[in-house]
Amino acid sequence: MAGNMLKAMCIVVVAAVLAVNIVPAAEAAIGCGTVVSYLGPCIPYVTGQGPLGSCCGGVKGLYSAASTTPDKQSVCNCLKSLASSYNVDLGKAAGLPGQCGVNVPYKISPSTDCAKVQ
Repeated sequence: MAGNMLKAMCIVVVAAVLAVNIVPAAEAAIGCGTVVSYLGPCIPYVTGQGPLGSCCGGVKGLYSAASTTPDKQSVCNCLKSLASSYNVDLGKAAGLPGQCGVNVPYKISPSTDCAKVQ
């Protein structure tokens, strides 16, 4: 159960943190397991079960790690697929970049088209 919540949180946060362009996901170095490991500390916060805690460290780390367009697209798609399956407060998830001092130039939402974000 905790793994599912972590996956959902990761999907929403990654989509909120990273800009994405059209690139084949096969070229990406960052997979969903990596996304989950960075964003695990955010799960209690985005599911309404705890404080922000050490979440920002993971958000900033993932943002820095996803430096290429394929990585950003992979992270975005991973977060979207995970978020669609779990009970995440989308408002809290969308607010994470701002709370963590990361500037994301697009709306954080499960409806974000990862292929169009630049």
